[in-house]
Amino acid sequence: MEARTVVTMSDPLLRELDHYVVLEPGGVERLLSAAETLQWLVDQLETLELPPADLATLATPLERANRLLDTACELELEPGLAIQWFAVRLEPPGAVV
Repeated sequence: MEARTVVTMSDPLLRELDHYVVLEPGGVERLLSAAETLQWLVDQLETLELPPADLATLATPLERANRLLDTACELELEPGLAIQWFAVRLEPPGAVV
């Protein structure tokens, strides 16, 4: 089986945001909370026969999903088929909630 590709996030400050836009091939873009995005990643990882090599040392899909959420923005499910997630800010910096 071929190794899957993981694309890393460029800005660690994005990890502090509470919402993500998730993209699936053939699907509509969705806005999810951080917790919903984490579960979405767990669900995606559970469909894989083997985890990506850089996640294989982690014991559970939840640990793998947490690592992805902290370090990446794309996961190749199979050659040419990838899912993506992007942190978004719903409120401007310094806004009172």
